[in-house]
Amino acid sequence: MKAVLLTIGDELLAGTTVNTNAAWLGAELTGRGITVVRIEAVGDDPEAICRALRRARAEAEVVIVCGGLGPTHDDRTREALADCLGRPLQLRPELLAQIEAHFRRRGRAMPERNRVQALVPEGFEPIPNPVGTAPGLWLEDEAGIVAVLPGVPHELQTLMREVVLPRLAQRPGRPAILHRMLITTGIGESDLQQRLAGVESLLDEHTRLAYLPGPYGVRLRLTVEAPTAEAARERLAALESFILERIGERFVGFDEETLEVVVGRLLRELGATVAVAESCTGGHLADCITSVSGASTYFRGGVVAYDNAVKVEVLGVDSEVLAREGAVSEIVAIQMAQGVRERLGAQVALSTTGIAGPTGGTPDKPVGTVWIGLADAHSAFARCYYLPDERRRFKQRATAAALDLLRLHLLQQKVTKTASQYG
Repeated sequence: MKAVLLTIGDELLAGTTVNTNAAWLGAELTGRGITVVRIEAVGDDPEAICRALRRARAEAEVVIVCGGLGPTHDDRTREALADCLGRPLQLRPELLAQIEAHFRRRGRAMPERNRVQALVPEGFEPIPNPVGTAPGLWLEDEAGIVAVLPGVPHELQTLMREVVLPRLAQRPGRPAILHRMLITTGIGESDLQQRLAGVESLLDEHTRLAYLPGPYGVRLRLTVEAPTAEAARERLAALESFILERIGERFVGFDEETLEVVVGRLLRELGATVAVAESCTGGHLADCITSVSGASTYFRGGVVAYDNAVKVEVLGVDSEVLAREGAVSEIVAIQMAQGVRERLGAQVALSTTGIAGPTGGTPDKPVGTVWIGLADAHSAFARCYYLPDERRRFKQRATAAALDLLRLHLLQQKVTKTASQYG
């Protein structure tokens, strides 16, 4: 099944609004085996919307239109569809009642202008909107499907998940399609591809592998299509087994098992707590750890010791060592980790100290250098990484390196200790 996405709004063309809806829709449809052949942004011009709609219907069985269903004068999608398809707008009393009720629940009277949101082109089925005032629209005819959705992201996502995607999944004659995401870290795209030499023998137009690099690692998206679910599962298992055997310790988890999720699970399994001392990452490491629900059971807290005085006064870093070795050094990273562990009463601690740039580098310690320390009751050590990038991505990559260092350490603890023994 092929789809075209039309996102409507002058603000998308002017660049004042980032087109996040297009990215979200593309990922959702692709993840369900629907091929997105084109994404087009169109301004609030009825003639341009009509031209784009006609092109899209000629190219694909499914056309998803989002945006332009609001009550203001620049919301033209509803009228453009009616004129383009020769389907006059009709007032739907049940929709008007729903919109009025929406405002009453908020203690307000419905503005007269919102009546336009109860207008539906003839032959379209309205899709009730439980989280907003703009209903979606659904048309299914000999040319295919047109689904029209509001542009407000949480409204669009609600209608897609609750109505549009389930309907598309029920289309007759669709093959079985399975997806799996393998999360990796600490290895670049080229090195990963080298480890997977020979995987091409398992790939064809129905069995696909995509490399999706990012600052936290490379995600591998596996997509398998087969006549039956059983056949699809067999193909997916073979491809997955081949990859996992070759990427070894660089494999983090499946699908939503990100680094911070996996680290949190390991900490819970070991009954351990963690604390962090951050310099160059500026709190990003703590933010990442606490993005996981339930992190309060294992995260003790953190110290952002950006100033050297804080490293000494709060974390207990030796001032003479700091003056001699510099903040970005192995011994300072170790002492930062030891200090935050002792002061916050955690069983294991991480530290980061580095040069984010673009200034501050030296020949011995260029921009992108970061030392990451780890300390527990049995040992303390630090590793040096070179991660040159712009500041935001440097912080993300350093955070990923720190979490991966902790992940590997905790995995080793699982091998050698029981939960009750750790720490």
